[in-house]
Amino acid sequence: MTQTFLMFFQTPESVVPAFLLIVLLVILGIFLLVVAAKTIRIVPQASVMLIERLGRFSRVAASGLNIIVPFIDRPRAVFWTNTRGAMTSIDLREQYIDLPPQPVITRDNVTIHVDSVVYWQIIDPVKAVYEMNDLVGGIVQLTITGMRAVMGDMDLDHTLSQRDQINSKLRIILDEATDKWGVKVTRVDVKNINPPEDVRVTMEKQMTAERNRRALVLQAEGERQAAITRAEGEKQAAVTRSEGEKQSNILQAEGLAQARLRQAEAESQAIAQVASAMAEHGNPAQYLITTRYIESLRDMTKSNNAKVIFMPVETASMLSSVGTIKEMFSETGAKGSDDSQKPPPPRQLR
Repeated sequence: MTQTFLMFFQTPESVVPAFLLIVLLVILGIFLLVVAAKTIRIVPQASVMLIERLGRFSRVAASGLNIIVPFIDRPRAVFWTNTRGAMTSIDLREQYIDLPPQPVITRDNVTIHVDSVVYWQIIDPVKAVYEMNDLVGGIVQLTITGMRAVMGDMDLDHTLSQRDQINSKLRIILDEATDKWGVKVTRVDVKNINPPEDVRVTMEKQMTAERNRRALVLQAEGERQAAITRAEGEKQAAVTRSEGEKQSNILQAEGLAQARLRQAEAESQAIAQVASAMAEHGNPAQYLITTRYIESLRDMTKSNNAKVIFMPVETASMLSSVGTIKEMFSETGAKGSDDSQKPPPPRQLR
């Protein structure tokens, strides 16, 4: 029987059934490969895949090897802006969208072009796919409208100087709007703000004028501080000089007082000695007055200029005082001569 079967395939009439068998085997192999490809799904790290069963969401396939039922389960394909064709695996890493320059009108009716970068991350992939048709396009449009709303309430100067405030407001607006899409907006950065050319030239002129004004203000402030410093220095110098003059006058007055005290003490001692010497022969007060008067006359006669000397009414008494002094000196001299004419006492011989 075996030989009969082999002979059947070796006959010319058996060539067609053998070819059909080979074709069937090839088709079966291809079918098995297709089934295996649809059954085995490998998901990359930090990515997930949404599995649908008969068009209805079934489960989320995590990263690694996943087995699905062929022809019944299939991955959900998404079509988002800036993606190449259908995308079955959803990236859970933080991503960014670089927006091209967009025209924005400020509150003072100046049209500026603003480009920005939005950083976002998918938190719930189910919401990101089923709650929004085009997630990336929705984030782009939200960013543009939010930017126009935020900068439309600000003047041109504020938009150029308050970028941090603009970034914070945009992030809050986008985060609140994309929360129901399962997306977290982590950061929004405004890269460039480009005003029109004529406005830019005007701003440069304004900045130049502002810098010149600041330079003049700083120069005036420096001169004012220098004047104040000089005035303070002159004030301190005047106070120091006044203190020095005060101390000098005090010391000089103290020196004069000490000198007058010493002179008064010397005169007191001289008067006391004169009084003790003239206690028996005349009035000491009259003697002092007479001597002072004579000294005054002597000083008056030292000058070579012609002068008139007025004698006081008490000239007679003064002259009598002079006569008294003369008699006193003559008596003193007579006593001295008498004493000198007395013979010395005799010597006693032993």
